Amino acid sequence: MKIDQTSDYCPLIKKKCIEHGCKFYVQIMGTDPQTGKDINGWDCAITWLPMLIIEGSQQTRQTGAAIESFRNEVVKTQSIIDIAGAQAEQIENQPSANNTIE
Repeated sequence: MKIDQTSDYCPLIKKKCIEHGCKFYVQIMGTDPQTGKDINGWDCAITWLPMLIIEGSQQTRQTGAAIESFRNEVVKTQSIIDIAGAQAEQIENQPSANNTIE
């Protein structure tokens, strides 16, 4: 069964779409996450949902990648701090020429 995407039938009110008279009729401006084309149009919020979910998923993946990159930098920095601390401790524990017992 093929669904007619161009139909102006609204399943919420079970009659013809009232467009700007409906709270669900919204304007979306931005970039299509699948094609990269600019979008500026009015349609039912329910019609926009699949595209918005895809965009949200892409943003979540990008955020995850940024967090992982930041974590890797923190681990590197912590390793450098640990090495420097170990070297400082080793220097403190070495007998000094000034610390001779009389």
